[in-house]
Amino acid sequence: MPAPVDRVWEVVSDVDSEPRYYPGLNSVRNISRNGNVIEREVTVGFRDSRGKQTVMLNPKRSVEVIMKEGVMTGTRTVTLTPLDGGTRIDISWDIEVPGVPALFRGNVKNRIAKGTEEALDRIARAAQ
Repeated sequence: MPAPVDRVWEVVSDVDSEPRYYPGLNSVRNISRNGNVIEREVTVGFRDSRGKQTVMLNPKRSVEVIMKEGVMTGTRTVTLTPLDGGTRIDISWDIEVPGVPALFRGNVKNRIAKGTEEALDRIARAAQ
């Protein structure tokens, strides 16, 4: 994306605004904050399922979300790489979906991939 890393960091580190970017993430409610570590509850999906997460902010490098309870468990990491004339954003997922039958996991993976693409587009627009 053509925006400088400082501007992109402003957008991705505002984790309270993540529902604007990630489809299916309905709301976030912070429980506590200690420096760059945030404990929060989230509501996701059309059934408004609740989950607990830890968010770790690594300034101007990455935002790591550790999903501890809920529909998904695992991590989502947003990594920033400064480039000449812009910033590269990578979003990686390492998750499990307990309670979802194996037959439907491919569908979940496809929805996450599509939602991630939408999030990248929305983040890029916000950073311009």
